[in-house]
Amino acid sequence: MTPRDPRRSRPIGPGHGLAVSKLASRQYSGDMGAAQQGTAAVGRIVSINPATGVPLGDVPDLGEAEVRALVAKARAAAEAWGGVSLDERCRRVARFAEVLMERADEVIELVTREGGKTRQEALGMELMVVADLVRYFVRHAPKILAPEPIRLHLFKHRGSYLHFVPRGVIGIIAPWNFPFAIPMGEALMAVIAGNGVVLKPSEVTPLIALLAKELFDASGLPADLLQIATGRGATGAALIDAGIDYCVFTGSVATGKRVAAACGERLIPCTLELGGKAPAVVCADADLERAANAIAWGGLANSGQVCASVERVYVVKEVHDELVARVVAIASSLRQGDASVEGAEVDLGAMCWDRQLEHVAALVDAAVRAGAKVAHGGQRGKGGLFFQPTVLTDVRQDMEIMRKEIFGPVIPIMAVRDEDQAIELANDSHLGLLAYVFSRDKARARRLAERIEAGTVMINDVLSTYAAPETPWGGVKMSGIGRTHSAHGLRDLCQTRHVNYERLSLGAKEIWWYPYKAQTYKTLLRAARLLFGKRPWQR
Repeated sequence: MTPRDPRRSRPIGPGHGLAVSKLASRQYSGDMGAAQQGTAAVGRIVSINPATGVPLGDVPDLGEAEVRALVAKARAAAEAWGGVSLDERCRRVARFAEVLMERADEVIELVTREGGKTRQEALGMELMVVADLVRYFVRHAPKILAPEPIRLHLFKHRGSYLHFVPRGVIGIIAPWNFPFAIPMGEALMAVIAGNGVVLKPSEVTPLIALLAKELFDASGLPADLLQIATGRGATGAALIDAGIDYCVFTGSVATGKRVAAACGERLIPCTLELGGKAPAVVCADADLERAANAIAWGGLANSGQVCASVERVYVVKEVHDELVARVVAIASSLRQGDASVEGAEVDLGAMCWDRQLEHVAALVDAAVRAGAKVAHGGQRGKGGLFFQPTVLTDVRQDMEIMRKEIFGPVIPIMAVRDEDQAIELANDSHLGLLAYVFSRDKARARRLAERIEAGTVMINDVLSTYAAPETPWGGVKMSGIGRTHSAHGLRDLCQTRHVNYERLSLGAKEIWWYPYKAQTYKTLLRAARLLFGKRPWQR
């Protein structure tokens, strides 16, 4: 079945031959010409295959009134859905994972065409992550969201507990680098928690969101519970202004600040995940074969377009040359090309966005002019939006490539005196999402990891904690606020409410109620000194 958005008339779905608009015959011409990514017909946005420049379809660029209507639909659906028991909500959401796996080929096909990923990355980083997240939370949400008793240390005649109530409508503003896993993971957690969702996908990858919506509907969940608001930045701004109850944003620091300001004006709580500049610290005793494999994959997977990508490597000088040689050997063996070609065996696909490719090329050129050496790659690839897997050496901490987020297939490697200098340089950043430590000494590696200013530090591994739904995902410093995934993330999608109740009646009134009396005051003061002052046995 070809997926359709109810607000559009053109088919957009795969089927091993995506239906496209009249622009489909226009081939890639180097700078995408008139088929530039994000280019719109009147009131519409064209989605383009980044590997070929071929348009895939187009979606509406929604305005304020249309976004408000979507929020209203989601709210009406959420009011009914919030009244469904949590166990029943979990049972029904579980069906989404089944539908996703039944139609996995279809989703992978579109993710490779619109997002530029390889098929293996589409499967492992997009589909499996969401399917496992669903399985985890439908099993554990009843416990996570069960009322939580609070033991009161003083008022023993009273009792307290927390209970978790759906917020209403969750607005999700999603990025283009993981256009399925990031928004659908958050959307399905929000639905489990009893909310409605309005998802604003990136204008670079909107078709994937529309297919996700079709899977959602096919799983038997209430159709109005998930709404898709396609459009550009103004659509995202309209979503925040449309009366949502919580906002989940993933994107750049600059845009995240604007989102936070807009939410703050409206007193809307939000979670912001704003990218990273993940350092890898390679100790002298590291298993260099494992470290090299991890760094190569952690820096180049999804063409480096991962907020947790290895973006700078600090390696102790004794093992620097050997590590560089190993990483270069891996990078030089990788096959780059159009992953959407049937039967193609590709390690690196296309970059997703032309503007990001320009940014990566500019950072590499600036680093070379400043004295960095290209150990491998360093150039744009042929055809579509490709940049060669690149390894840089002789980099310095003051270079932009070591300070700005690259978000491309580039691994800068810097020799350091020792692990202490590596930690100092790792913390010398305004970002702090993920970081990595490589050492055979497990206890020492943990001590080093605890000194790094990052939301998550992995030891002898990279990237994969996003695929562990029980672990929190989020950063420190300018990498954002709040957490997604984990029990913390699920509870954040609810209002946490407190109930304080009577366990033992003390009569018609408490001793500290009106009227105030001198004798009561003296009694309370004596009690306070006994409770909070120096203990009798200390006097």
